[in-house]
Amino acid sequence: MSVELRPMTSADISEVHQLETRLFPEDAWPVAAFESELAQHETRNYWVYEDQGKVVGYAGLCTVLPISDVQTIAIDPAYQGQGLGRKLMNLLIDTARESKALDVMLEVRFDNPTAIALYESLGFTTIHRRARYYKGGVDALIMRLQLDALQEERTQEKEEPTA
Repeated sequence: MSVELRPMTSADISEVHQLETRLFPEDAWPVAAFESELAQHETRNYWVYEDQGKVVGYAGLCTVLPISDVQTIAIDPAYQGQGLGRKLMNLLIDTARESKALDVMLEVRFDNPTAIALYESLGFTTIHRRARYYKGGVDALIMRLQLDALQEERTQEKEEPTA
């Protein structure tokens, strides 16, 4: 597998939507939502993972200062467990930081422990639970990563003397 990461283009929307529908049958975005997101260049950044011409993952970020919001992230199950989701999340976080956002926000289904564990391992904390947010009555966790706190932590780690 030679997975490559690149910016999403309108030519990717059909394949992204097929993957979206397969992964999130109840909550899938319509094609028009992806088209609208890609058209908003000033505030949106989207990427896809591609393996031999096939889209196997994607993610999007909306930044309206002082907040960046993870719009979507997904990895084909055949490609999960390889760190691709973590790399995408780090790219989203770095993009938010470069945009001078103070926080990165996201919503995640309460019944998705794998995603929740990933987000928590990256420093996100749950700040709210929205009852019945998703179709089917599933709750959403609202999670936040405070970038200024993360930056301070990384700076302190670099300044600590090593033995």
